[in-house]
Amino acid sequence: MNNPKRSSGAPSRVAEPVQVYLHADDQDRLTRLTERLGTTKSDVLRRGLEALEREVRDPAAHPALKLVGLGASHEGTGGQDAARDHDAVLADGEVRSWSADREREVAR
Repeated sequence: MNNPKRSSGAPSRVAEPVQVYLHADDQDRLTRLTERLGTTKSDVLRRGLEALEREVRDPAAHPALKLVGLGASHEGTGGQDAARDHDAVLADGEVRSWSADREREVAR
């Protein structure tokens, strides 16, 4: 891939055009992102490619995986493992809220 017209060994920063066919909903998404980010469609696509590459290169960096382990905290769970005993933790929290509601009513 040597370019005989290039005088130095530095990589070229010339962009190559790419044609992409998008369904209407994807066109709308691209337009919304372009407006929201105040940038160009090309920049949105480049940033999307970079994000996808990071996700593929390091699956642990995926935003959804950051949720894993959030329920492991024992704070406010009565010592229960919220990840394992989530139903019981939620039920106990609901029951505690009823007691708090009654206390507020009595205080009035």
